[in-house]
Amino acid sequence: MTKSAALPRQAALVYNPIKVDEKRLRTLLRDRSKEADWATPSFYPTTIEDAGQQATADAIAEGAAVVLVAGGDGTVRAVAEAIAGTDVPLAIVPSGTGNLLARNLGLPLLDPGRMIDAALGDFRHPIDIGWAALTREDGESDEHAFVVLAGMGLDAAMIANTRPDLKKSVGWVAYVDGAARSLPNAKPFRVVYQLDDSRLHSTKVHSVLFANCGTLPAGIALIPSASIIDGELDVAIIQPAGPFGWLGVWRKIWWDNSVLRRSRAGRLVLQRRGRNASVRYLRGQTAEVAPIAPTAIELDGDEFGLAVRIRCRVAPGALLLALPEGHPVDRI
Repeated sequence: MTKSAALPRQAALVYNPIKVDEKRLRTLLRDRSKEADWATPSFYPTTIEDAGQQATADAIAEGAAVVLVAGGDGTVRAVAEAIAGTDVPLAIVPSGTGNLLARNLGLPLLDPGRMIDAALGDFRHPIDIGWAALTREDGESDEHAFVVLAGMGLDAAMIANTRPDLKKSVGWVAYVDGAARSLPNAKPFRVVYQLDDSRLHSTKVHSVLFANCGTLPAGIALIPSASIIDGELDVAIIQPAGPFGWLGVWRKIWWDNSVLRRSRAGRLVLQRRGRNASVRYLRGQTAEVAPIAPTAIELDGDEFGLAVRIRCRVAPGALLLALPEGHPVDRI
């Protein structure tokens, strides 16, 4: 009795039809699959009811050998949430506004064909994924994944105040307008926080950020030491003091982190200057924060309502990525 030939592998594409050129992407994936001797791919558009989690679960259940995701940061987050912890690799086809995970990974932003080839190739590498457990005012709790950043406070308000029409026309720059709308009414609020099993701390903040990786658009290094493969969570506590406090925050995030830190001479300047109290960085595997009142939450740029407690953790290496052959992984 002869052994039957193995069935060809099949790729699945989960995509946001509002964010992508659907016809072009479908055609490109079909053609590349045929050239690589893969089966005809399957396609799963997201809907208002399903941001991508169910579509991804369906693709995996139907035997997809790799899942490609094309859409905004919210679509990438939803698909990553559903595929994390499985052996099925994820290929990110940058689309939408921010492309934050793709930027942090150094993926090609304007070449979908290259990422499709990566999906059909053999180079795979695991990265960390973050999980945020949210406790609501009524005591109910829910947990969601994030691949880039979770935030409590001002950053969530900034996202809520970003105009969708402006975001559609000018992309991530629209968040600047959202920040301008949020800052005049921004007030510090008191939180109690704990990192891993350390003692409890209490302080006033404008925002607390939990980062799986730390680079924003335009090369802004929010948390320059953050790595998506180190198995740790980076936490930034934003607490500007005095009338020029926000200038200190901006100097830290843009000038210090994104300019000076990139050169040896700049790093020497930072060593001599000392600590900037407007932004504090912490690191661990879990971080829990409880504000004194329900506070806005965002995950990867999407609003997630109000919470009275957020507990973030990192799952090391839980997300298997399909990357272009030879893509550098030592700097992500």
